[in-house]
Amino acid sequence: MRPNESGFTLKELLLVMAVILLLGTLVLPISQHTFKRYNEATAISSLHMVNQMQGQYLAAYPTHGFACSLKTLGGNKNIPASANAANLLNPDLASGLKSGYRFTLYDCDGAHYKVNAVPTTLGKTGDRGFCTDDTDKLTFDPNGGTNCTDPIQ
Repeated sequence: MRPNESGFTLKELLLVMAVILLLGTLVLPISQHTFKRYNEATAISSLHMVNQMQGQYLAAYPTHGFACSLKTLGGNKNIPASANAANLLNPDLASGLKSGYRFTLYDCDGAHYKVNAVPTTLGKTGDRGFCTDDTDKLTFDPNGGTNCTDPIQ
């Protein structure tokens, strides 16, 4: 190099790249763990939201009982609410997919219902499955499925 030239040498660039890669390998697992925990917290919050909206649906349409699908709780904000499209849930949750979790409303007879949330990609978008019902009792499956036997503390 000439004395008046400035810049980085190949060794310096390689050293900086090695340090960046090392930091990336340390930060990536932490960010993935945080991402999964965020998704799990969102799933729990969404299940509480479904329970609350079921209460509102029952109050608005008492002759129908509880809504037996998430789409019924959802609807289209451009048209007036009805028993078939109550406009109570956001479209993402009403579609059954939100924040890396798949939501299913099942075993519904109008007087009772159950809802579960399972990770769309187990181990990547979440580690645990969550369940609730018309009693608003929230439980989880540590294996990410629908065998929810452990209460959420």
